[in-house]
Amino acid sequence: MRYAHIVGWGKCTPEKVMTNDELATIVDTSDTWIRDRTGIGQRHLAGPKDTCTSLAVNAAVEALDVANISAAQIGMIIVATSTPDFAFPSTACLVQDALGADASGAFDLSAACSGFVYGLSMASDAIKAGSIDYALIIGSDVMSRVVDWKDRNTCVLFGDGAGAVVLQASDQPGGMLTSVLRADGSGGDMLYCRSTYRDKIVVSAPQDTAAPTAASGNSKLADAGFMYMNGREVFRFGTRVLASATRDVATRAGWEIGDIDLIIPHQANNRIIEAAAKALGLPMDKLYSNIEHYGNTSAATIPIAICDAVNHGRLRPNDRIILVGFGAGLTWAAAALQWGTPRILSRTNRTLNRVRLGLANVRSRTRRIFRKVEDSLFVNNDKHVKPQAAPPAIAPRSTPPAVEPEKEQKV
Repeated sequence: MRYAHIVGWGKCTPEKVMTNDELATIVDTSDTWIRDRTGIGQRHLAGPKDTCTSLAVNAAVEALDVANISAAQIGMIIVATSTPDFAFPSTACLVQDALGADASGAFDLSAACSGFVYGLSMASDAIKAGSIDYALIIGSDVMSRVVDWKDRNTCVLFGDGAGAVVLQASDQPGGMLTSVLRADGSGGDMLYCRSTYRDKIVVSAPQDTAAPTAASGNSKLADAGFMYMNGREVFRFGTRVLASATRDVATRAGWEIGDIDLIIPHQANNRIIEAAAKALGLPMDKLYSNIEHYGNTSAATIPIAICDAVNHGRLRPNDRIILVGFGAGLTWAAAALQWGTPRILSRTNRTLNRVRLGLANVRSRTRRIFRKVEDSLFVNNDKHVKPQAAPPAIAPRSTPPAVEPEKEQKV
């Protein structure tokens, strides 16, 4: 029988850090207000050169170092994200190219903050079925680029970052045991961000072809292209499903709640985590929280928390772990796993991975040049048609500028 074990983990957060006090200079809030209601003390924000792809690549390389393998051994790359650099190509394909993972399939997964657990479940099933031996699962988001920095309801909550894990096939029992994936699209209007092309209609198409969706709404934020969130409803949803999903997946794994050594939940709000602990009858030290340092990084919260839990000695061999998240969709998901024995980091492999990364970049550039030459010689015979340039593999975007807040009453 085949099992899927987590053998590598890595994270990447942007250098720029915005504290609550700094945030209070651009929106009507305070450090005390944010900490009391969310538990957040600071968040990392992407800079001009940071992208969803670049964060994902850096986290992936770190995970490959820990796993002591090369990108060439990866059979599947899944990137869970709500903020990809392009609608297409997928962020996962850009990661595959940057790593030089030539034997890998790659795709993005859109399940918002539940996306990492969704991806972990899918990759685990592929390994157990014998389709692949190694999988790279990444959660990467740059939420600072979809929040309105005048909207205190959202901008205080989110940050940017990426986390990654490597799954490996093994004949040793343990690793990923079971998972629960759920969705309720009727709640789509509680938390959403419209696509930039949603309202674009081909001139020749009938004007009534664009059917309304559950998340059509009439929010001014959504109309401006920013995230919209019904905070109270999302809070109630999160407190309910964190506990219920944990119970469901524990039952599937054959565990009692008291058998769980550690729960790593989605880091949305410390009050939600506290409410889940109370509902499960567990002390808070059984639920890991690092939201104070990062805020809500969407699909990246759980893999980043895994890395921090390892670094802080909270994950030990044979520990029974539950990963549980919830997010827009509405979606929620949980996974039960038995933690394995940590590996000894190899300096040689780390050096080799950096060399391979450089070679992958050279290979990618060479292929692009070859395609341009091939196109000019054999394809583009019509001098009146010029092919569009391909987008760069990692295209920088600028962070929304800080603006003076509109006057609003403190809650």
